[in-house]
Amino acid sequence: MWLAVGFILGILVLCVIWWLKDKIRLMVWYEWLVGIVGLVLLFFTIQNYFGSVEEFQTKPAMMFLLVTGLPGLILLGMSWRLILRHKNNNV
Repeated sequence: MWLAVGFILGILVLCVIWWLKDKIRLMVWYEWLVGIVGLVLLFFTIQNYFGSVEEFQTKPAMMFLLVTGLPGLILLGMSWRLILRHKNNNV
């Protein structure tokens, strides 16, 4: 499963980089940092969620989704919003 996730993640990162180069948008270092931290938190959450569910620990699995999954999604959304902000400033 994780081999497929890594393969898909690599393709998505490559597509994002190509899209940014096509649109001539430069990302600042902190936008990369926020996006990478959000992505790591999201994959950490997914791995621990499925591990807890496999051990029949549903309440800790749901709490883990809330405690680490929500901040991961917020950081990914922040990163995306920072990238789109460049589009608005260039007009």
